[in-house]
Amino acid sequence: MSDVLTCAHCGAKNRVSAVPERQVPVCARCGENLPWLHNGTDESFAADIHAGVPVIVDFWAPWCGPCRVIGPVLEDIAREHAGRVRVVKVNVDENPRTPASFQVQGIPTMIVFKGGQPVDRIVGAVPRAEIVRRLAAVQAN
Repeated sequence: MSDVLTCAHCGAKNRVSAVPERQVPVCARCGENLPWLHNGTDESFAADIHAGVPVIVDFWAPWCGPCRVIGPVLEDIAREHAGRVRVVKVNVDENPRTPASFQVQGIPTMIVFKGGQPVDRIVGAVPRAEIVRRLAAVQAN
């Protein structure tokens, strides 16, 4: 992983290449937690789902209308829950092995991982409040 994450607090751009286990990325300028959102691939997936916080993996495609609705919602959730969630977006057209391994048959499909294990699955363009509620339930356990 090598992503540029923008701090929601001060606007600084931070290049994040690796995050130590059980930690979250923080801004080099102000020290605030960064919104942890990035694009995953078949090759990076095993590492992407391991984090000290729950991970929401969004299986999507650019031609999918409901996926284009959910995308900005997940970006907002990543910003608002910085330090408490990681959002990984996997384009199913470019990365077919990972969705197949999780029997993703329709998109958007979001799978929530905790400790590298799937703990919840959300299918379809559900309301933002439902995603936040399901995420809170995973964070509470």
